[in-house]
Amino acid sequence: MKSYKEYTDYLFSQVPMFQNVGKDAYKEGMENTNLLDAHFGHPHMKFRTIHVAGTNGKGSCSHSIASVLQEAGYKVGLFTSPHLVDFRERIRVNGKMIPEEYVMRFIDEEKAFFEPLCPTFFELTTAMAFKWFAEQNIDVAVVEVGLGGRLDCTNIIHPDLCIITNISFDHIALLGNTFSKIAYEKAGIIKPGVPVVIGERHPETEGVFRAKAYSEKTSIVFAEDAVSNTSNYDFELKGLYQQKNIKTILTAIQQLRLTPYYNISDEALRQGLLHVTANTGLMGRWQTINNHPLAICDTGHNVGGFTYLVPQINSQPCDTLRIVFGMVNDKDISGVLSMMPKHAHYYFTQASVRRAMPATELQAIASKYGLRGVTFSDVASAYAHALRDAGDNDFIFVGGSSFIVADLLSSCGNKSSN
Repeated sequence: MKSYKEYTDYLFSQVPMFQNVGKDAYKEGMENTNLLDAHFGHPHMKFRTIHVAGTNGKGSCSHSIASVLQEAGYKVGLFTSPHLVDFRERIRVNGKMIPEEYVMRFIDEEKAFFEPLCPTFFELTTAMAFKWFAEQNIDVAVVEVGLGGRLDCTNIIHPDLCIITNISFDHIALLGNTFSKIAYEKAGIIKPGVPVVIGERHPETEGVFRAKAYSEKTSIVFAEDAVSNTSNYDFELKGLYQQKNIKTILTAIQQLRLTPYYNISDEALRQGLLHVTANTGLMGRWQTINNHPLAICDTGHNVGGFTYLVPQINSQPCDTLRIVFGMVNDKDISGVLSMMPKHAHYYFTQASVRRAMPATELQAIASKYGLRGVTFSDVASAYAHALRDAGDNDFIFVGGSSFIVADLLSSCGNKSSN
């Protein structure tokens, strides 16, 4: 009998997976999505949905909104990406991951249908998630866009609310090289009559979003206008960038409360914001992995993310700042490196995905920006050396890519909740 690992290895190797190969796994168009959806009896029509897009913050917002809805008594599906340790992190109901047995059975029973379609990993995973959610009779699913929005296979849903957290440069080869082009792709999730929340206002994107909302005859709310004071809420997620995300989350809850279906008390909101990780299994957002010395990991991976991460890293009191760092080769590597602290000691490394930039190449580019350090062929070795070198009053940051954090948490035995 095959093991769960053998089944997930099949998924990772037999269908193109963006997490591993990048843009070659991206397929424009909804043909496969529609075929899979019809085959499974249109499962996405059997529950309500909330759709979350954006360059940064969509994972934190998705998990936090799901947590609030769980506290309000709803049975909540949560579909996010990428996973860090276990594939099943992507598909949860009230925080519990989809069972291993279901993943295995889905592949056994359905591969005769889907293999001839040659679906992407994300197309197949989306179909699996929606089928599982329908079978679990959930009330509502919080669905995170995989990439972009307009042509993303999650865009088959007709949600109660659309959320676009922000726009930054990421996946430029696929989404465009200007803010307005990227915003056009993200705005593709806006549907007729479905209210939309925009997390951040930007002069190059505001007009794109307003024009799309107008054409779809729906309302648009900018979180910066809707929420001015967040001090009444104790938000469990402590990254500096979460100060932006909480405004988006609170505005989303305000909009849901305007509909007759959602009954969300102030207490459910408070408890949901306070217990995001316990309720949903979220990992990798300014997460403490060691206390003496203090070590933090974060999945921020582009210029937009490091705009917030670098000031927070610099604000940590310490004797020596040590940074375990790696990136993938389709990001704005120079843009991120130019922002990084020059006084830190770096442990350059690479994640175990094909898109990872070799540590020696990363070190060579980093040296042009005055960043100095040593190289390691894997994340576990880099982190182990940083820990060994550090005194109790040093600070260690691990990041640069979701996949660096994934390898770190896997090597530390940090598992998502079942």
